[in-house]
Amino acid sequence: MTLPAGWTARRPTLDDVPAILTVVHAADTFAVGYPDFDAEDVTAALTAPFFDPARDSWLVTDPDGAVVGWALLDNPTGVGREWVEIYVDPERGAALRAPLLARQLDRVAERAAERGLPALTVRTGVFAPETRWAAELTEAGFTRLKRYVRMTRPLADLPAEPPLPPGLTVRALRPGDEADLRAFHRIYDAAFRDTPDYEPLGFDLWRQRLGQSGTTWDEWFVAEVDGVPAGALQSSDQALDQNTGWVKTLSVLPEHRRRGVGAALLRRAFAVYAGKGRSAAGLGVDLANPTAPVTLYRSVGLREVRWTDMYERIVPAAGVR
Repeated sequence: MTLPAGWTARRPTLDDVPAILTVVHAADTFAVGYPDFDAEDVTAALTAPFFDPARDSWLVTDPDGAVVGWALLDNPTGVGREWVEIYVDPERGAALRAPLLARQLDRVAERAAERGLPALTVRTGVFAPETRWAAELTEAGFTRLKRYVRMTRPLADLPAEPPLPPGLTVRALRPGDEADLRAFHRIYDAAFRDTPDYEPLGFDLWRQRLGQSGTTWDEWFVAEVDGVPAGALQSSDQALDQNTGWVKTLSVLPEHRRRGVGAALLRRAFAVYAGKGRSAAGLGVDLANPTAPVTLYRSVGLREVRWTDMYERIVPAAGVR
């Protein structure tokens, strides 16, 4: 990678977290209009399982030592697809994305060989303002795979939850009850098995990953039909900096879909978010998911506000032609 005079590419350490956060905030503000990362997110990325910052990440600094680019790979399960993230200062580092991508693709090829695989699929995202990045990905052999949509709704003057259908109840998850956690995971796993990109995660690893970050358990819910678990909703703190409650996953077992279970879970989550003073609620939708209930989301007041495109490329293992 050819850099301007005085600029340096090196591997990151935890000492770089504040400087990395500065460039990530600049990149996020350009892409989505606001910072979407915090220091804990950077630290978690640098200490994630199946990630070695000395091999899977690069920093680019200018002559004053300011970080102008950060590239990393992410694969939280150690199996399946790789995810590449490249953050650059939108004013001074835009030209760094393509060469950093080339380095990361070389590393993906190495990781494929290390895992004994003939190739690995790598993905990355593109937001609406990132037209240059989309063109660079196409030039590097990526194709646009699908689109995600972010939906939100205000919580001011939220209407009261309507009566539930007969036999349907919604309650908070009991996090201290392993059987309840296992039931929650079982619903999540069964509900997403029929989606094209789902990568199964066993209960033990799923539970371990939950323990790696703060969990607001009173924002997790289980729906039961005649006393039998039928749906589950997982919240996330990822939008708290925007005072927004965030639905990370909504899972309804196939045999209980289109019976009011999903709407009841969403309305309960919205009520809890509002009770905590949140100004809005939101979630993300994979438009390629055949079960994505966009109509359901609109029926509870959610509206589309932003899209993100997913790009993908297959990278042969190092030494494979």
